[in-house]
Amino acid sequence: MFRFRTGCAWRDVPERFGPWQTVWKRHARFSRDGTWDKIHAALLAQADAAGDIDWAVSIDSTVNRAHQHATTLPRVTGGPSESHESARRAG
Repeated sequence: MFRFRTGCAWRDVPERFGPWQTVWKRHARFSRDGTWDKIHAALLAQADAAGDIDWAVSIDSTVNRAHQHATTLPRVTGGPSESHESARRAG
């Protein structure tokens, strides 16, 4: 949990948690076998039974745009389909 709360690299996990390789292996194993999902479900059920969860939903309509050079898709310019579309819009 420390790593996800702080956003640090696995190698920067404090030594009090043990060797970082052991921490990573345990996390990977818990992810594969569903242990984290079971823990989350149990905590969620416990908090819901205690009335500690507000199930109100918030919708965020933020739009993020990337510059054309930031995408991984090649930019296609010209060609017959583009010129036909441009002509149709102009007409």
